[in-house]
Amino acid sequence: MEVTQILLNAQSVDGTVRKSAEETLKQFQDQDLPGFLLALSGELANNEKPVDSRKLAGLILKNTLDAKEQHRKFELVQRWLALDPAVKNQIKACLLQTLSSPVPDARSTASQVIAKIAGIELPHNQWPELIGSLLSNIHQLPPHVKQATLETLGYLCEEVSPDVVDQDQVNKILTAVVQGMSSTEVNADVRLAATRALYNALGFAQANFTNDMERDYIMRVVCEATLSPEVKLRQAAFECLVSISSTYYEKLSSYIHDIFNITAKAVREDEEPVALQAIEFWSSICDEEIDILDEYGGEFSGDSVIPCFYFIKQALPALVPMLLETLLKQEEDQDQDEGAWNLAMAGGTCLGLVARTVGDDIVPLVMPFIEENITKPDWRCREAATYGFGSILEGPSPDKLTPIVNVALNFMLTALTKDPNNHVKDTTAWTLGRIFEFLHGSTVETPIITPANCQQILTVLLQSMKDVPNVAEKACGALYFLAQGYEDAGSSSSPLSPFFQDIVQALLAVTHRDDAGESRLRTAAYETLNEVVRCSTEETAPTVMQLVPVIMMELNQTLEAHKLSSEEREKQNELQGLLCGCLQVMIQKLGTSESTKYVFMQYADQMMGLFLRVFECRSATVHEEAMLAIGALAYATGADFVKYMSEFYRYLEMGLQNFEEYQVCAITVGVVGDICRALEDKVLPFCDGIMTQLLKDLSSNQLHRSVKPPIFSCFGDIALAIGEHFEKYLIYAMPMLQSAAELSARATGADDEMLEYTNLLRNGILEAYSGIFQGFKNSPKTQLLMPYAPHILQFLDSLYMEKDMDDVVTKTAIGLLGDLADTLGTNAGLLISQSVASRNFLNECLSSDDHLIKESADWAQLTVSRAISG
Repeated sequence: MEVTQILLNAQSVDGTVRKSAEETLKQFQDQDLPGFLLALSGELANNEKPVDSRKLAGLILKNTLDAKEQHRKFELVQRWLALDPAVKNQIKACLLQTLSSPVPDARSTASQVIAKIAGIELPHNQWPELIGSLLSNIHQLPPHVKQATLETLGYLCEEVSPDVVDQDQVNKILTAVVQGMSSTEVNADVRLAATRALYNALGFAQANFTNDMERDYIMRVVCEATLSPEVKLRQAAFECLVSISSTYYEKLSSYIHDIFNITAKAVREDEEPVALQAIEFWSSICDEEIDILDEYGGEFSGDSVIPCFYFIKQALPALVPMLLETLLKQEEDQDQDEGAWNLAMAGGTCLGLVARTVGDDIVPLVMPFIEENITKPDWRCREAATYGFGSILEGPSPDKLTPIVNVALNFMLTALTKDPNNHVKDTTAWTLGRIFEFLHGSTVETPIITPANCQQILTVLLQSMKDVPNVAEKACGALYFLAQGYEDAGSSSSPLSPFFQDIVQALLAVTHRDDAGESRLRTAAYETLNEVVRCSTEETAPTVMQLVPVIMMELNQTLEAHKLSSEEREKQNELQGLLCGCLQVMIQKLGTSESTKYVFMQYADQMMGLFLRVFECRSATVHEEAMLAIGALAYATGADFVKYMSEFYRYLEMGLQNFEEYQVCAITVGVVGDICRALEDKVLPFCDGIMTQLLKDLSSNQLHRSVKPPIFSCFGDIALAIGEHFEKYLIYAMPMLQSAAELSARATGADDEMLEYTNLLRNGILEAYSGIFQGFKNSPKTQLLMPYAPHILQFLDSLYMEKDMDDVVTKTAIGLLGDLADTLGTNAGLLISQSVASRNFLNECLSSDDHLIKESADWAQLTVSRAISG
């Protein structure tokens, strides 16, 4: 059967036909990969073939080159690189030929596949002629081929990192793209493809943006494109401006005035997709300025690297009125739709960012709008005024906001109960939550919530929890922040205590509403209940204690339900997660406080039994929240937890084996740490299994990298718990730590995200070493660690020389120096005295402003001087 028919059958509505075709394709691929790829590229290139078979051929071809999972992607790249060059050249020729096909779908698919191959080959210096051949005589091509070529260049810039394309080629790509965008280009499809290509090519244009003439030209063409008659083109041009605002913020001064006029016109007059991007430009400028001001703490020295241009401050008088107008453009049903995004929401979000950027200056510009609209008969005016107020509560100082909030509070509490419109109530409850989040708590000098109004606030919030789901959900959110403001009350009295019972009853009632599945209401109610419990004081502990059997019973009920549909099962899983989360907070609250611990422990066995049953009703996966709750229980029960280990151990192992859901694996690793701290040497019988699994995890290329740092720290937890018994694991653990240490010492050419990860990894490795040294202290076997000392000191030295550790790593590193000197003593004196770490690094830490680093350094100095002078 020819490949065309199989590809068409693979899209058939008839399941049996489809399945058989998919099988055939899979066999073809497995038995003869080169033949398979040639057949697909031939199909895609053949203009006689039906469009559906060509599209699928291209899609399958693309999927043979790329995958979401890192390890799979790596395998596919290696597989392509290993193919016979003659086969690859034939495939590439077919793809390039397809770019001139009259069928748009075939061209577009070919563009994407060419970019995927370029992403694999260009870094290996293969296919060097590609960019040149795409660009040659691009301006003589028929419009549809020009469009496809520009689209290909766009995808190529998305796939390839800028350092593999030399500047000469970058200049040629940008020239072609910007010419394709300019208003002299008559074909709208070509202009759109060029504009989208520029969006992806901006990261390549560093050198061009430093050249005034080139930058002026690019900016002029982008700004002209925002005025095109085609809506898609205007939107794409504004997307370019948004990207430029973050990538080239420091180059915008001479354009910002014109950009303001263009964006203001778009926000007021253009269609929504364009207007949204125009607002996004200003949100993006806010993000940049907030970051700069955060980084420099508002104090700029004359030679600061990235000056802030205060674009937002300068634009304020015109920008704020423009954003306030958008607040009146709400949609009727936006509260019910979780993914809703429209002009009013974008405007309010931007207003919030402006408030964080300029602080107090925004308040006088927004207040007249609020005062004018808050009592108007049209609900849109009332909602917009409330939304505007809620948006500016983060950023300005409490001094500036408190007097206004004190006046507004009564009004809002009335609106929340009496306003006839649901939109207004929804936004009012949200705004109250923002007031409690930013202007209430132990750090605020003038309290907004006083004994005089506390009861009224609670009465209104508990009443609102009976309202429609979206309003009730926001009321739960407001109560969440209200409770959080009292978290530092400690053992003293909290103003919420007299109402504690009512609050808990009201929240439980919400969780039982028939419509609690809407607007995340049930989840919000449990999250709020958890926060109320977490921030409660000792005087309400008896009420929390009464809540324990109630929640346990609810969890038990979810375990009784059988024969569920897959949708019901999903709901059941979610509910079990919420209830386990609730129990976890109660374990932390009651199980660790002296006054309640003894009474609380009577529930421990039943609770553990429930958690184990939660695990049982899931076939392959381990429940995250139940795992976290068990971690808390282990911490609370201490050494007694050993009685649960034999039953619990198999779930612990399942969690550690769960590569696919790596969060589960990471949480389980954390729980192993909790158990080690609780059981100490009683954990020994389980350590062989745990260590085997952890070592397997580390050597797997399927496990997400974020789980590796906690696994290393977990080695430290185990060593601390079992002391010198860790001896038998040294030959496995130490080489792994050593190779990871060598990799992490240098975060070369890393971006911020990679550096952050490298520091997490370093910290995990250092914590492992520290735990091992502390575990062996005072044991006759400390000499077993001597052979590892030179490498560890070298690791500390190289970290110090790299100068890119964060504070956490610095503290752990200097602490490890102390532990090493403390455990090995004079035997390592000479080695230590020769290391940079024991001199320059230690001295720098001793004079650190960070008291945690200084504390660790004081300890290290003590043990180091003992080891050296010994």
